[in-house]
Amino acid sequence: MVFCFALFSFFNACGQNSVKTTNTMEMEFIKAAKNNDVEILQNLLKNGVDIEASDINKRTALMVATYNNNIEASKFLIKEGANVNAQDDRLESPLLHAGAYGYMEILKAILATSKANHMLLNRYGGTALIPACERGHTEVVKELLKIEGYPIDHINNLTWTALMEAIVLGNGGKTHTQIVQLLVDAGCDVNIPDKDGISPLQHANKKGFKNIVSILEKAGAE
Repeated sequence: MVFCFALFSFFNACGQNSVKTTNTMEMEFIKAAKNNDVEILQNLLKNGVDIEASDINKRTALMVATYNNNIEASKFLIKEGANVNAQDDRLESPLLHAGAYGYMEILKAILATSKANHMLLNRYGGTALIPACERGHTEVVKELLKIEGYPIDHINNLTWTALMEAIVLGNGGKTHTQIVQLLVDAGCDVNIPDKDGISPLQHANKKGFKNIVSILEKAGAE
């Protein structure tokens, strides 16, 4: 009986050490992503670390690398097959974050995999395009609008499309005017109203965005 208990204790201790070793490797993996250290990432992968290991906020190494705009680490992890659609506890993902913050090199690397889920939504119920339009990331907008079948008219939890967001939260300047033109040229629906029934054209008129008003009117907005 004593022998069996000792044997159980031995294997239990071995199991605990194994878990500790695994957890330590995962923490080092995520730390390496944060530090943009590709060599350590590579070595840990060779030693069997799970590429989808995550921290207490459900952030994988690719997420952490993306959030820090660590281009080399992000590209390496994407090449190694890291999930570009994984979401953390705030519903952020590498794709959504790169689009929202204008991290073009990482975004292009993600889109090049053909694995990006463009209907993956952030905590506001929006696609990557919507915050990109709001924040004036013109190059991101151009890149996303190249994608065949992209959900250009998706409506988020605020009942706003990308066009509406560019107008309501934009400043009406050169950048947001260009983004509105890009959306119109890509065939967006210029008449989708918000929850109060107010159209993009009405919002643009109210805010005094004359150039945007002109674009919308030429596109048949009402």
